[in-house]
Amino acid sequence: MNTKVKLAGVTLKNPVMTASGTFGSGAEYAEFVDLNKLGAVVTKGVASVPWEGNPTPRVAETYGGMLNAVGLQNPGIDLFVERDIPFLTKYDTKIIVNVCGRTTEDYCEVVKRLASQPVDMLEINISCPNVKEGGIAFGQDPKAVEEITKEVKKYAKQPVIMKLSPNVTDITEMARAAEAGGADVISLINTITGMKIDVHRRTFALANKTGGLSGPAIHPVAVRMVYETAKAVQIPIIGMGGIASSEDALELILAGATAVSVGTASFHNPTVTMEIVEGIQDYMEQYGVKDIQELTGAVRG
Repeated sequence: MNTKVKLAGVTLKNPVMTASGTFGSGAEYAEFVDLNKLGAVVTKGVASVPWEGNPTPRVAETYGGMLNAVGLQNPGIDLFVERDIPFLTKYDTKIIVNVCGRTTEDYCEVVKRLASQPVDMLEINISCPNVKEGGIAFGQDPKAVEEITKEVKKYAKQPVIMKLSPNVTDITEMARAAEAGGADVISLINTITGMKIDVHRRTFALANKTGGLSGPAIHPVAVRMVYETAKAVQIPIIGMGGIASSEDALELILAGATAVSVGTASFHNPTVTMEIVEGIQDYMEQYGVKDIQELTGAVRG
C-alpha cells in the first residue's frame, strides 16, 4: 500500500500536512504529535521583519468553526532561520515555509533569505493585503496573482506553492493566473471573510471587526473550489478547509487534491493529523486501494 505523493518533485510519505498559522512551527505540538509521521509541516507565516499582528480580541468561536484576525503575527525571518528551521530539521518530514508580506518586495526578500536554507517548499500567502494597491489582497486580482508568482519564482530555489483566497468570484481565474505565473503547486482554500457581533455588548467580537472563518463550516466550499480548480489547471493542488477527519481529507483528495492541510481541528484535537494519516490508511485497506494516487480526482468527471 503506497501512501506517498509527489508535489513538484518533492516526495511526501503521505498526503497529510499541517495548515499554516495553526501549528506554529511544530514545536508547540511536538509533545502531542509525532512529526515524523506527517507528510509535511507547514510553518506559520514568516515576514521579512517581525509583525505584531492585530489588536485583541482577535479570535472568536462561531457555529461550526472560528473567526480569527491574528494579523499574521510572526517573529520575522531572522529568528525563524535561527530557531525554527533547526528544530524542524531534526524530524523526518518535509518542511514547507509559509511566506507573507505587504509588498512584492517583502515576499521576495524572504524567498531570497530561504534560498540557502534546508527547507523543501515555499507556500506564498497571497491573502495578505497589498499596501501599494490600497489594501486589496494580492489574491483577489488575477493580474496581481500572476505578477507576484513570476517575481517570487525569479528568486525561489525551492518549488513554489501559491495559496489562494476563496474571497473571489471565480477561484479558477486565480488558479490559472498562478499557473501562468509559474506556480509549481497551488493550495486552497484560505479562510473566508466573516464577522461576529456580541449582541449583549452590542459590539464586534473581534477588534478588527472582520476575520477569517475556518473550521467545518467552510468545508463544503473547499470541496467545491478544489473540484473546480482541479479541472482548470494542470499543476498539483493541496486542499484545505475544515478538515476534521480522514473522511474530510479524502473528500478533498477525491475532488482533485494531491495532498491536504489540516488546520483549525488541531486546536481542539492536537492529535488529529496523526488520526487522519491512520484513517486514510484504513480506508485504503478497506477498499483495496493500492496507491493513494488512484484516489486523486477520482470523482472529477
